[in-house]
Amino acid sequence: MTQNEDKAGVSSIFEDIWSTNAWKGLESRSGPGSEGAQVKIIQTEIPNLLKKINALSMLDLPCGDFHWMKHVDLAGIDYIGGDIVTELVEMNKKEHGREKRTFEKLNVLTDSLPKVDVVLCRDCLVHFSNADIYVALKNIVRSGAKYLLTTSFAQRDGNKNIQTGLSSTGRIQWRPLTLQKAPFDFPEPLAVVNEGCTEGNGNYSDKCLMLWRTDALAPLLDPV
Repeated sequence: MTQNEDKAGVSSIFEDIWSTNAWKGLESRSGPGSEGAQVKIIQTEIPNLLKKINALSMLDLPCGDFHWMKHVDLAGIDYIGGDIVTELVEMNKKEHGREKRTFEKLNVLTDSLPKVDVVLCRDCLVHFSNADIYVALKNIVRSGAKYLLTTSFAQRDGNKNIQTGLSSTGRIQWRPLTLQKAPFDFPEPLAVVNEGCTEGNGNYSDKCLMLWRTDALAPLLDPV
């Protein structure tokens, strides 16, 4: 059984990461990438992008603890925050839920996703195996979303394959992902927002949010 077939297994991995603060965030248990300077640019640019494409609804998956998103201007947007961690979703409902802002427990690999104009999938696919990335992308396209706004690195030569979540030694798995390289071979994005990432002593300065229409991605997601 692959991990994407084992919903409970994937859930337990990320629930453990959350409960133990394995990403070692100081402001947010969602990790350093959700803090301070790492989100300053996208807090401004996400609303600008939503306005340019006339989006009225967005699924933020995974939404984490809503630490930085609560400062984003989402006026006029029906926002759904989805996450795989039960405790986190319940906390968000209690602390941040309101009209036009809801939270749901969602697994991007296995659950039917609500239909929205834009799916924001930041800092998620970088933790998945290549096979699970395909599963997640197909699920997002299947949801009927018009656009995908997701993490991709702009200056990488290719994509290393990893195991989803944790290695056999318990180490958190991730790698810089560049969706325009094999095996994904995405077309040129409609928009690119460089996040100004300063993590890793500048080694990730090419970290971006990139925007694609899902109908341009669907033909690339044949079974692998």
